[in-house]
Amino acid sequence: MCLFEMGFEEKAIKLQVKEEKACERKKICLHAFSDLTYVAPIVFLYLLKECYVHGNLKATKKFRALQQEVHQVLCNSPQPGPATFVAYCLYILPIFGSYCEGFSHLIVSAFHRFLKTAATTGDSLEAKIIAVRLFLDIIEGSIDHDERIAVKILEVFDIKLTDIEKVASQSKAKNDRRFHNVKAFLEQYIFGFIESESYMTAVNLLEHFSIRQSGESFLVKMIEKKQFRAAEKWATFMGKPMLSMLVQEYVDRNKLKSAYLIVKKNNLQQEFPDVHHKYKESALKKLAEKACWDVAEAKANGDRQLVDYLVYLAMEAGYLEKVDELCNRYSLEDFPKAQEHEAIFLQHCFLNLNELGVEDIIWVDELNVLGKATCHIEGSKVVGLDCEWKPNYVKGSKPNKVSIMQIASDKKVFILDLIKLYNDVPDVLDNCLTHILRSPRILKLGYNFHCDVKQLAQSYGDLECFKCYNMLLDIQNMFKDPRGGLSGLAEKILGAGLNKTRRNSNWEQRPLSQNQLEYAALDAAVLIQIFYRVCDHSHTADALDGHNKIEWKSYIVSHMDNPRKSRKESRLRKEPEPEVKDNEA
Repeated sequence: MCLFEMGFEEKAIKLQVKEEKACERKKICLHAFSDLTYVAPIVFLYLLKECYVHGNLKATKKFRALQQEVHQVLCNSPQPGPATFVAYCLYILPIFGSYCEGFSHLIVSAFHRFLKTAATTGDSLEAKIIAVRLFLDIIEGSIDHDERIAVKILEVFDIKLTDIEKVASQSKAKNDRRFHNVKAFLEQYIFGFIESESYMTAVNLLEHFSIRQSGESFLVKMIEKKQFRAAEKWATFMGKPMLSMLVQEYVDRNKLKSAYLIVKKNNLQQEFPDVHHKYKESALKKLAEKACWDVAEAKANGDRQLVDYLVYLAMEAGYLEKVDELCNRYSLEDFPKAQEHEAIFLQHCFLNLNELGVEDIIWVDELNVLGKATCHIEGSKVVGLDCEWKPNYVKGSKPNKVSIMQIASDKKVFILDLIKLYNDVPDVLDNCLTHILRSPRILKLGYNFHCDVKQLAQSYGDLECFKCYNMLLDIQNMFKDPRGGLSGLAEKILGAGLNKTRRNSNWEQRPLSQNQLEYAALDAAVLIQIFYRVCDHSHTADALDGHNKIEWKSYIVSHMDNPRKSRKESRLRKEPEPEVKDNEA
């Protein structure tokens, strides 16, 4: 007998599904849920399965749509009552095999939502008895339900230890001695979860039945296994002494943010007066390590002690102008001027331009300088490329425009002021960079340069130069697992890293500071030196990930997707690749 002959009118539940070009309505099922007042739980579950199987929505939307329909069925007061109906459904669901777990969560969540709006179900007592029996059957293993469902059954039917003891006493009256000591039986059941390291389930059950143990070893075990959510839930349930122990464990493990949040939430400031300050200092240090100095200063919020700490971080990082800037802004007269701490900076063994053979940094923001720079670059066989833009710390907002583009040859680094050149001479800028980026004669080196190319295209979408490129070698792709970014790679290949403290500085300020210029120049120039060293046969096998020599030519990529090429561009493409011999490198 088909479903429609059983008296169910055909109905389509339609949801809007956003497609790439148009909105399409999709069906989730063909069965009516409008009136199932007298339907048996087994038939209801079968209909639910049919809806799920034949629905063509994605899983999440399908779940929500069916959840809404189950909620509607419960509102229609199925017999002998919505709570009892749900309890019977949960009893039957294991026979549906792989659908059991998902449907159990679906029905329980719909019932939980129903209980929030229903004044009373009218059948809660009968439903609770059935739910208790179901829970006990799950514990014994005679009903195959997921452990999380067992916990949800306790919560949604509000089953207490006294309820279980009441049902168990009925079993004892029938000479069933399985539940002679209900509490001991439950503790043994919970202990099984602790042994199997299902700590959250164990904690939920202990809390639900108000079973308290000594707890200290249990708490430490959860922390050692990194089950922090379970540990915090347990400590909160056990009270202030256990919370204090948890805070101390977090402090000892340098999890200062977690410790601070627990102290704040549970009013433990008197017991742990230093945690807040230690957490703030830890947060400043992490921001300084990421070169987010402006964010770190905002986090300090003018607190003298935190600002002092930020100054010391800037000293350690060798960010000398930041030291002076903070001292001047906050009138920190106790600190000597940054120049007196030059020795601190020198201790860091960072690469400098002299070591890389760079003789000159040329700022390019005018037409004639751009022309000279282009001529010089076109005469080079290998150049290094990099870009910088002002960081944007507002979550969800668009990145700022690329501010500068660095192009390094063997001896010189040209820093193009893209913002000014784009405003003054956009056509000339487009033409010059097109010649450079699409030239088959120039090998262009970058590091993670696809990110820069994407940002350039977004910043200057009407320029053609950033849409195509030729002969680009991304140094990052030559190594299987580069650690520490470009600085880490430089340290690995050249023996010293780069000072990255100015990475997130304001690249839109004009003029740039000398330190900013040197930082920008280094990022482009170091690519050439890394490339030369990689191509050198004498380089050690360790630094090259187990290879005596990297076949760098196989990593060269081009992106020339414009089908309409000028004759001049076609001739250029036929010309041979640049002859950069390994022994010359």
